[in-house]
Amino acid sequence: MTRTITPRLRTLVLLLLAVTGALFAGAAPASAHAALTGSDPAQGVVVDRAPTQISLTFSEQVAMGDNSLRVLDPNGKPVQSGKPANVSGTTYAVRLHAGLADGTYTVAYQVVSADSHPVAGAYTFSIGAPSRTVVSDTGAGAGGGPVGWLYAVGRYLSYAGYIVLAGGAAFVLACWRQGAGVRALQRLVVGGWLTLTAATLGLLLLRGSYTSSGKLGDVLDLDLLGQVLQTKTGAALVSRLLLLAAAALFVAVLFGAYARREEEEGADEDAAAERRDLGFGLAIGGVVVGAGLAASWAMAEHASTGLQPGIAMPVDIVHLLAVACWFGGLTALLVALYRAPADTPLGTGAVRRFSRLAFGSVLALVATGVYQSWRQLGSWSAFTDTRYGQLLLIKLGLVAVMVGLAWISRRWTGRLADGGTAEAASEAAEDAPQAEAEEQAPLAATVPSGADVAEAGESGPATEQEAPADPGRAAQLARQRAAVETARRKRVRDADPSRAGLRRSVLAEAGVAVVLLAVTTALTQTEPGRTEQEARAATAPAASSPADTSGALTLDMPFDTGGRNGKGLVRIDLDPARVGANEMHLYVQRPDGRPYDIPEVKVALTLKAKKIGPLPVAPEHITTGHWAANGVQVPMAGDWEVAVTVRTSDIDQVTVSKNAQIG
Repeated sequence: MTRTITPRLRTLVLLLLAVTGALFAGAAPASAHAALTGSDPAQGVVVDRAPTQISLTFSEQVAMGDNSLRVLDPNGKPVQSGKPANVSGTTYAVRLHAGLADGTYTVAYQVVSADSHPVAGAYTFSIGAPSRTVVSDTGAGAGGGPVGWLYAVGRYLSYAGYIVLAGGAAFVLACWRQGAGVRALQRLVVGGWLTLTAATLGLLLLRGSYTSSGKLGDVLDLDLLGQVLQTKTGAALVSRLLLLAAAALFVAVLFGAYARREEEEGADEDAAAERRDLGFGLAIGGVVVGAGLAASWAMAEHASTGLQPGIAMPVDIVHLLAVACWFGGLTALLVALYRAPADTPLGTGAVRRFSRLAFGSVLALVATGVYQSWRQLGSWSAFTDTRYGQLLLIKLGLVAVMVGLAWISRRWTGRLADGGTAEAASEAAEDAPQAEAEEQAPLAATVPSGADVAEAGESGPATEQEAPADPGRAAQLARQRAAVETARRKRVRDADPSRAGLRRSVLAEAGVAVVLLAVTTALTQTEPGRTEQEARAATAPAASSPADTSGALTLDMPFDTGGRNGKGLVRIDLDPARVGANEMHLYVQRPDGRPYDIPEVKVALTLKAKKIGPLPVAPEHITTGHWAANGVQVPMAGDWEVAVTVRTSDIDQVTVSKNAQIG
């Protein structure tokens, strides 16, 4: 029954994991890790005179190109002059043409954050009075589309390749040296190297389009590639390729000279010392190359920016090495349990050594993970209030499941060492004579008869062990007997219920690891919770109260229509928020702060204390995510209810409201 169910179950599990991994990798957002925390002029304001420049302030330093900051007039024509420049800290500005006419202007920005992710967005302000604008597409295609999806898949494959390469090699050197000569393990580690190399080359080619136009046609643009090579991320990818060349030499020695020395039997003391020296040298070299490859991520992503980068980068390297030893070693153990040849069985000593290696890796992951969580979140509320925190909770849950499965694997390992193998071997030995006789029955025809050998009286009785006169038939007989012996050993090995239980639990661990790796990849592409909360605090106005001495009022109302893309934020600016005529600006944003065009939005004002209203307001669409209405009449002062009806599809609609003192 086991031989029938196991392959089918294994196929279904691997298919499920592949689909899940693809969904996570494809769904990983290309959202910014630097947030826009301020601008001058601010979003939606109406200024009396034309400004001389536009300035934007981000939560961290960003990289800007010649066209990273554009200002478009109501007709869609650029009015910026010269290139954007860093004026102070994290504030960047571009100068404007003189004599700008009245109307609504669009500010579009597209930059790259310090942790390598594209940041794009747009907002509007007006000179004199709001007007219609023809600007609907700001051209912010960075980080999205097919290029963004391919880039996310490339990141997932690069992590997976590194884990298999580093973890598989660590398993061979630290846990099972005889595995260096096992073809299945060799293919696994070499496959990890090939995957990481191909993914790195793909990321290098995709990088230029990923951070600029987002078009597939720009992937092979040599000018963009040249610009990428001058960036921190480009340097990290090139460094990774150089280190992969050293890793190729390491793999060649590991599965070449080292494997041959491990296969030698009966070697003298000098040969044994030479094997130990070669193994020690490979261990040192492997740690150096593995840490260098891990540093190629740490030097260009989250760890390289924000709080304490000098501490965060080494911690990130240790974290990634621990992940590789645990997940990659687990993959190698799974391959060894299923694919190791019968004449080179995986012993309990190797499994126990891996158990200790995995336990140490888990301790390192806990220590480094606590630090990384504090650094990226900053508060307990960020666990539930930010996407990064929510993904981190999922990751913690999956880690807990893996630890539980690892505990089950340790129990199977204990049974395997405490006598499970001996019992299975004795049971198999009882059946071995009969089974061997059945398997060797077809060989009887190949054994020569007594007429082909010396007479029994002269040389003793003829037996099946005597070689036939024909050397060709003798070689064939030897191969058949070797095949029978190998089959017998495999049968004895696979008859052990403890080994079968260990194989199932390790397979389950590997399955959870695939999903966990997908969640981790999504985390690296998600804005850290600390940054998201700081950006909210910097841009959040005082709700239900005047925003400044002029009496202007700003209200923020989150909404969720329940459908696809149904979540967002409605912001209403009412100026001067007094009795009489008022000017209303309404902005709709996605959860990540980007402007969001929806099919319909309506506003109504109600003063319940005086039974006035609802007074409908029909704002006109100005530009992406921006509506405005002039002459909004407020007949008397009081605590007014401002209700906004948002429709995101033909059937998904919701009304949100908030009270505000007007007048």
